Amino acid sequence: MIKRKRHEKWLIGALTIVASQAIADEGMWQPHQLPDIKQQLIDAGLKLNPDDMSDLSKFPMNAIISLGGCTASFLSPQGLVVTNHHCAYRSIQHNSSEANNLLQNGFVANNKSDELPAAPGSRVYITESLSDVTEKVTGNISSELSGNAYYEAVENNRKRLIAECEVSQDYRCTVSSFHGGASYVLIKLLTIRDVRLAYAPPSSIGKFGGDTDNWQWPRHTGDWAFYRAYVGKDGKPADYSEDNVPYQNKAFLKVNANGVEENDYVMILGYPGTTNRYRSSLEVESTFTWTYPTAKQYREEFIDVIKAHSKAGSDDRIKYESTIAGLANYAKNYGSMVESYKKGDMLERKQQLESDLANWLAASPNMNAKYGASLLLLNQLIGESEATKERDLLLAYMGRTSLWSSSKRLLRLAYEKAKPDAERDRGYQERDMARFKQSVQAMNSRFVAEVDKALLKHFMAKYVELPAQQRVATIDAFFDIKGKSLVNAYKKIDSMYAETTLVDADSRLAIMEQDFDSLSNSNDPFMQFAASQFEYDMSQEKESKALAGKLQQVRPEYMKALIAFKKSRDEAVYADANSTLRITYGNVTGYSPQDGLQATPFTTAEGMLAKYIPGDDEFDMPESLRAAIEQKRYGKYLNKKLGSVPINYLSTVDITGGNSGSPTLNAKGEFVGVVFDGVYESIIGDWDYDPTYNRAIHASSTYMLWVMDEVDGAKSLLDELVIVE
Repeated sequence: MIKRKRHEKWLIGALTIVASQAIADEGMWQPHQLPDIKQQLIDAGLKLNPDDMSDLSKFPMNAIISLGGCTASFLSPQGLVVTNHHCAYRSIQHNSSEANNLLQNGFVANNKSDELPAAPGSRVYITESLSDVTEKVTGNISSELSGNAYYEAVENNRKRLIAECEVSQDYRCTVSSFHGGASYVLIKLLTIRDVRLAYAPPSSIGKFGGDTDNWQWPRHTGDWAFYRAYVGKDGKPADYSEDNVPYQNKAFLKVNANGVEENDYVMILGYPGTTNRYRSSLEVESTFTWTYPTAKQYREEFIDVIKAHSKAGSDDRIKYESTIAGLANYAKNYGSMVESYKKGDMLERKQQLESDLANWLAASPNMNAKYGASLLLLNQLIGESEATKERDLLLAYMGRTSLWSSSKRLLRLAYEKAKPDAERDRGYQERDMARFKQSVQAMNSRFVAEVDKALLKHFMAKYVELPAQQRVATIDAFFDIKGKSLVNAYKKIDSMYAETTLVDADSRLAIMEQDFDSLSNSNDPFMQFAASQFEYDMSQEKESKALAGKLQQVRPEYMKALIAFKKSRDEAVYADANSTLRITYGNVTGYSPQDGLQATPFTTAEGMLAKYIPGDDEFDMPESLRAAIEQKRYGKYLNKKLGSVPINYLSTVDITGGNSGSPTLNAKGEFVGVVFDGVYESIIGDWDYDPTYNRAIHASSTYMLWVMDEVDGAKSLLDELVIVE
């Protein structure tokens, strides 16, 4: 439970009062808020006690886990974990080869000894405690500090709290900010390091519909996979060992074989990534008119270059399949958000909200004195951050190339290691070294030198087209770029890839042990590149931190004003998603995406068969699945109302990225599926909630059990589940 500090009682009070009057299904609620919305949950159909659900040590919260970027849950007391197929994709890819392609063929471990190590760096995180630490983060910072000094003061306090919390490598702790920095929470997570792949259906099930169906309805995707968490014989987290045993988790979810019916109550417990529902109109306009369209273009070009330099089905392409999937997902996400933005009036409503807020503050001298200047100051700082956005975004995508980023990270590591551990930047402390090393070792499983070189050349061609004032002198000098000519740059890139030793994992590991001076004078061309950029990169980082420090002071004041204003209008207030544990709830129902169309809430096996295209990359089906549908071998998994097996269904739950793999629970807390996507019209929900169009897409528990039983022969896993029929 979160302990509430005296100085923010008014803020929590506002949250409590307004929460009780929130729009029915809107909101990603923190566990401690559940008692505040108790009546709403009960009215929607919840049968569990909301007070118990706010306790992380009790069911069902203690069955929910994070994978770091995705959510998952325990489905047995033997550490069996269910998540999305696309969340386990990197692990499936990691264990695949041209000769044994698990992405194509699927994988079933008939017993625990057959389970495969997940991709390096894979973790299972179990949230054990949440503690309010706002006073410890910001309460002791002098009001005279600003900019970089304020940023560093906040960072030092956060790092100190994390260090005190991480009593051993068995725990990972974070300090997360809420409401733009108005409050901070220390989160302690038990970290399981031995994670193994137990089951994944073929991609023709797990990714059925591919990019074409992504964010679309109707949908027929079996987006699930199973991991298992292992620990040492003493029950404590341990590195991979054949002697390790399955983790004995305190709670797990029973699986309801019947799934759900229309209008049923459902809820999602998970770790949503990021939402931006309280951003200013200036941020909204810039994001939707420039950032998203440009990022979409860069991602699509990134995919095109990979595909042009790796043959489909080859080992080279397999190494990039997870990268391609991630790039394609967000490229489509950005495109759909821009389309929704153009159709709607979000910008105008944001501008009206800010005008109403200003008028409300002006009517109260005390409130105006406290917060009246916050929006103006916020927009001034946002304007500063926009000054070099063209260069910053392009360099970010150039930095996605493996050797560019690896060389810079390795040099930065050497620089940071010369400092006392507490003074190092996050990501380079001793707590980070195990994962850093794993990342260095694993790079070759997702890297091909010729593909990487082609990507760097592609984005270098875009770099030389930047306005002169946004070009980076150290980049121009290192690659000997004259005007917009690429001759020297391409020649330099060719020689760098031909001569570097960074393509070898052992060489990268050896570089990890070298000091800064040695690496600064390295003969390796990529390390020479990193050294040539180091001073510039550090100066840019210092400027970025100074701006971040100013925003850390201004945005909380703006949020306090906005919360108080919304409270005066009885409007919903909940913190934006920030990868911390949340609950969202709703009901199973369809929607009308446009005039004259009504989408029903279920899809069926016959609908999947109707999409079947033999040999197609997106709409192929395993022969065993196709035969089972044609012969209607549904057995006990038949839904009599539908006359088939339900594949996917819609609900009104409020989700975003990071919720992928979150279990869908019914009113009794039973597992009825996994959420994996949203409809096209709801993607803009990261910024703007619309109850008319907000729909999440879930893979049905009935379909999952049927495929495991009838198609994939995963009997040993089925026997392990507690199935409610």
